Amino acid sequence: MGKAELRQAEEEDNPNSMRGCGTMSRLGIALVTLSLAVPASAQQQGVVDPTWLTFDSAAKTVRFELIAGLTGLNGALNFNGFRDGGLTLVVPVGWKTEIAFRNHDGMLPHSAEVIAQQTPLPTQSVDPAIARAFTFQLSAGLRSEATDVMRFAAQPAGEYLIFCGVPGHGAAGMWIQLQVSATATTPALLLTPPAPSS
Repeated sequence: MGKAELRQAEEEDNPNSMRGCGTMSRLGIALVTLSLAVPASAQQQGVVDPTWLTFDSAAKTVRFELIAGLTGLNGALNFNGFRDGGLTLVVPVGWKTEIAFRNHDGMLPHSAEVIAQQTPLPTQSVDPAIARAFTFQLSAGLRSEATDVMRFAAQPAGEYLIFCGVPGHGAAGMWIQLQVSATATTPALLLTPPAPSS
């Protein structure tokens, strides 16, 4: 049997072979290929789920659900489907803050910590900027569906990052912003405009 005949026999025996597929199958593959070519910013429309944030103004307490790898955006290196600071959590200064972390990524470990804004971004975990504002296993990360809760007082006022401390993740865009505000009266989740390109 020649090479061409052998290849034809293998294709006929292979259920995954594209040989003989109709136009619709090829069209489906073309659409998948085209959707992968769409920029990540167009794939993610920046939808904020209001259930992520709850608070009690009288008690001055806030709870934020932080979900690592919620979507496939940025290879799942995202928090709540946002990357590179595209989401900002605003907390009034002094409020008792609880950030409930969950790693939704089925493949990679992740962690979270509140760090000072800095350029360039660190390539691994650093000392947290606010006491107790970090998950366990900062460098190793927590496995898929593992959870942890950060509990801390939101102070001092300033601009911070909620950053994945697993080496390379935060620097690759796995961070959102935390604003501890001296002027805000209630917590909020805000879409953050992208930084202008230089």
